[in-house]
Amino acid sequence: MKFDAAFVSSFASVGTLPVDGKPEVALIGRSNVGKSSLLNALADRKQLAKTSGTPGKTRTLNYYLVNGAFYLVDMPGYGYARHAKSERVEWARVAERYFIERKELTDVGLLIDARHPRMESDEAAIQWFRDHEISLFIVLTKCDKAKQRDIAGHVRAIGESDSISKIFTTSSVEGRGMADLRRFIAQSAAGSNSRAPRVFQQPAEV
Repeated sequence: MKFDAAFVSSFASVGTLPVDGKPEVALIGRSNVGKSSLLNALADRKQLAKTSGTPGKTRTLNYYLVNGAFYLVDMPGYGYARHAKSERVEWARVAERYFIERKELTDVGLLIDARHPRMESDEAAIQWFRDHEISLFIVLTKCDKAKQRDIAGHVRAIGESDSISKIFTTSSVEGRGMADLRRFIAQSAAGSNSRAPRVFQQPAEV
């Protein structure tokens, strides 16, 4: 499956988001976890989403139209302290409102750096989605930089949460896991996957 993706626009508030009713799949994660690189790899384009060495650069909801059928939404990164506390709090409010109120949202992917899988901010994010009964799928990024043994342990540990529906091990550099992730995202956007919390199923051995 190919993703014919195009950048649509950036939005600073929920009230200005598209009203065309197309389904949306959101991607969220710590600053510098590799969301832009993942988007580029999914679309097989080098400059669809601009990458930056400056953590926390994304401060808007960035919409990408995929195959003319659904949106991938690049969320602002969390866990970076350079921005003023008031700005971080305001973005937390925008994100929470989006996740709770946005009817077009069909699924949420939480990106986690495979080298640092148990960071407090990631665990807090998982707990928040669990508390709000929103199912997540997890994308372990930068797996080319982690040992396979460690990745397998991370998958088992993360999978203990009953709010997580699926775990993907990926590498934007090598293209690892992209075909399966594209397929899953497209199915989620089409309504084949349910947002209701699902029992975790152990993925194939890595």
